Amino acid sequence: MHEAMLYDKLTDDRVRCYLCAHHCTISDGKKGICHVRENNGGTLNTLVYGRTIAQNIDPIEKKPFYHFHPGSSSYSIATPGCNFRCDWCQNADISQMPREQDIIMGKEAKPEDIVAAAHNSGCRSIAYTYTEPTVFFEYTLDTSKLAHDAGIANAYVSNGYMTKEMLDIYHPYLDAINIDLKSFSEETYKKYIGAKLQPVLESLKTIKQYEIHLEVTTLIIPTINDDPSELRDLAQFIAQELGIETPWHISRFHPMHKMPDVPPTPPETLLMAREIGEEQGLRFVYLGNISGYNGSNTVCHSCGNLIVERLVYRIQIHGLNDSKCNFCGADLNFVI
Repeated sequence: MHEAMLYDKLTDDRVRCYLCAHHCTISDGKKGICHVRENNGGTLNTLVYGRTIAQNIDPIEKKPFYHFHPGSSSYSIATPGCNFRCDWCQNADISQMPREQDIIMGKEAKPEDIVAAAHNSGCRSIAYTYTEPTVFFEYTLDTSKLAHDAGIANAYVSNGYMTKEMLDIYHPYLDAINIDLKSFSEETYKKYIGAKLQPVLESLKTIKQYEIHLEVTTLIIPTINDDPSELRDLAQFIAQELGIETPWHISRFHPMHKMPDVPPTPPETLLMAREIGEEQGLRFVYLGNISGYNGSNTVCHSCGNLIVERLVYRIQIHGLNDSKCNFCGADLNFVI
């Protein structure tokens, strides 16, 4: 076992974890809400350090990152576990494995093994993804430090439930993050996710303050978070608190996990959400999990020219000069 970071020792061999916003108080022999951090005699240990359940080479656009090293490959890793329990989770077999099956599977891989694999495969970044990377923070931290030494970027795909203390430690090594802002309703977070909305909003604002490249994703689920007024509030938050240049990925829901009877999101709902985002001033609103509708291309907000054309994961750059439009010089918020 590997001792965890970010916890306090309490009386009677209890500990309080402050890695994420749950702030679990954990008795001796028990685990936190994530089920991958365990109190052993007053010492909090992480049970997933170096235990990878997935290692893949993915297009960076699959994460999704559309404005970060476009067209590049990212070495994607995950361990089991999550601090959420989303009813619609598409990776529930690995994210909920510790909670629902009380097992932790995976292949042992040291941080240096991950960095070497990323380097040898020609990947420009390592993505901590598929499950919630916050719950394997210590592993990501050690890997990220080595990655930076090797000239490889680090990218989180996260639910945003980390604490400011975690971000204070990690931000020098974090180059990009996509936060899944699942809803703009406290009730939805409580009922379907087992968490709260406000800590996610605070994380987003902290990430913006640290000037980490940020993109936001929202999975639109019929009857759950597709109300126009809620989407308007969400888009307004992105525009006002994170900046109108922040890419917003609107993804289509498909039946999965505990929601097999909920129908896929109608295309009309996605188009409505995109219109709402644009009305709030967002410059880059993308449609995901759906083909057509010109939902994945980047168009210059200033001159209207096509900048990046995306067909599934085939990328063609038409007019990009570093982060600026090659036609009119407008800043397009890219990291090249």
